[in-house]
Order: sequence, then structure tokens, then C-alpha cells
Amino acid sequence: MKIWITRHGQTNLNKKHLMQGRTNEPLNDTGRMQAREARKRIEPIHFDAVYASPLDRAIETACIIGDVPKEQVIIDERIMEMEFGRYELKKYTGMGLKMTLFWLLPEVLPSPKTVETIDSLVSRSSAFLSEMEQKDYDNVLIVCHGGIIRALRGYMEDRNNGIRWRPKPKNCEIIEYESIHGKHRKIADYK
Repeated sequence: MKIWITRHGQTNLNKKHLMQGRTNEPLNDTGRMQAREARKRIEPIHFDAVYASPLDRAIETACIIGDVPKEQVIIDERIMEMEFGRYELKKYTGMGLKMTLFWLLPEVLPSPKTVETIDSLVSRSSAFLSEMEQKDYDNVLIVCHGGIIRALRGYMEDRNNGIRWRPKPKNCEIIEYESIHGKHRKIADYK
């Protein structure tokens, strides 16, 4: 099975550098263009299944890159973005000391109150991936968010703490993995 993972296209909140966790913001024109360009980079790939977070920005990106109508996108809440709590819609530059330190070193520092823990993020992402890998797919597309991609990469790359925080996933950058009997190998980045 080949697993193709990507972050949604740009939104206006991304453009303003605001923490956008579970706020349901649609793609902007740049985000739609990023998704169309990503589709061109991987053509003529056909996906047996296209998964997305329930947020509009992920669903629209999934339709464009996956080349499927909305009704064919499989929605899964486990690949929704992190819960940022009281930091939702705050500028990255004004998060305060606790959140800034956590954002720099989430592998070792606890999350501030109201922010989803890394353990929770890793648990739901690995449960999603384990279940999805039981399906009989050749190519599957997963469209989600920066935080969940970091957890998926950590799981697939056998990180001890279950997360790979760096590098930050870019909008519509696609990472291709091969999965054979629960073992994963990164094949390519499509930037």
C-alpha cells in the first residue's frame, strides 16, 4: 500500500499567521491553486480511497488533489488538527512563554492547559493509521493538518515519542510512504 499524506491548502487564517486548530476556515484562492498544483505533481495517480479531516479546508483539498467529488471523501475525526484551546486564533508571535516553549519542544515539554497533549495526538493518529492499513488499498490519500501530519510521520518513522515535529509540513506538500505489513518506508516528497 502507498500512503500519500498532505496538509490542506492555505486559508486566510494561515495567511495571517494565526493558530488555526479546529476553527472551520475554508481554503482561499491561493489554497485552491496549491491543491491544483499538487494534483499536477502526482498525476496520473489514482487513489483507491481519499481520507480527510472533517474541516472544510481539508475536505476541499482532498477533492482537488484526490480528483474526487465530496461524497467520495472519507471523513475521519481522528485526523482533525490539534485542539489549541485558549490559543486558538492567536498569533504565533504572541502566544506567551508556555505555549512558545511547548511549540518549540513538544517532544519533551508538556502542553499548556486547554491544549491537546502530544500523547492524545499520537494515540488518535496511530489508531487511524492502524485501522486504515487493514484495508485493501493500493494508493490512499490522507488530507489533514500540520499537527496530525507530525504525529503520522512519527508513527511511520518509528519515533520513540511518536512524533516528528520538524520540518513543519507546508500547505499541499505531499509525502509518499510505502506500507508493507505495518512497516513503513518514505518514498518521496512532492513539493
